[in-house]
Amino acid sequence: MSANDAGRDELDGAVRPGSPGEPSAQDEAAAADGAAEAVEVDIATLMSERDEFRDIAMRLKADFENFRKRQAAQQGDEVDRATGRLVEALLPVLDACELAFTHGAEGIEPIWSALIGALQRQGLEALDLQGKPFDPNEADAVVHEEGDGDTPMVAEVMRTGYRWKGKVLRPAMVKVKG
Repeated sequence: MSANDAGRDELDGAVRPGSPGEPSAQDEAAAADGAAEAVEVDIATLMSERDEFRDIAMRLKADFENFRKRQAAQQGDEVDRATGRLVEALLPVLDACELAFTHGAEGIEPIWSALIGALQRQGLEALDLQGKPFDPNEADAVVHEEGDGDTPMVAEVMRTGYRWKGKVLRPAMVKVKG
C-alpha cells in the first residue's frame, strides 16, 4: 500500500479488513451481550415503573369510589334530616287534627287521613304504646298511677309519639300505671 493509499484510507475513515482498527467477532459478541443486558435492565425498570403506576392508579380509583359513596351517603343523610325537620314542623298540625277528630269536629278526618297517609309513605310511624310496658326511650310519663304490677304499663296515651325512619322523632306523652 502506498503512502497515498494509506492517507486516503484515513481520510475516508474506512477500515479495511485486516487493518488494526477492525472490530473482531469477539468484540461484536461482547457488544451485543452488553446491549442485550442493557435492554433487559431497561425492560425490568419499565415493568417496575408500570407496576408502581398501576398500583397508584388502582389506589386512586378506590379512593375516588369511596369518596363518591361517602358523598352519596352524606347527601342522603342530609335529605333525611331536612325531611325530618319538615315532618317535625307538621306534627302540631297532626296533633290539632287528631284532637279535633276526637272531639267530634266534622270534615277533619279526610284531611287528617290524607296528611298522616302521605307522611307514613315517607317514613313516619305513629307509636302504638297503649297497654304496653313503659319505655322511656319512646315515651314521656307525665302522669303516674299506682298499680298492682311490677312493670309500669302505659295506661293512656295523651299525645301520640312518632318515629321517623326508625328514630323517635317525638316521644309520646303517656299516663303510666304500675
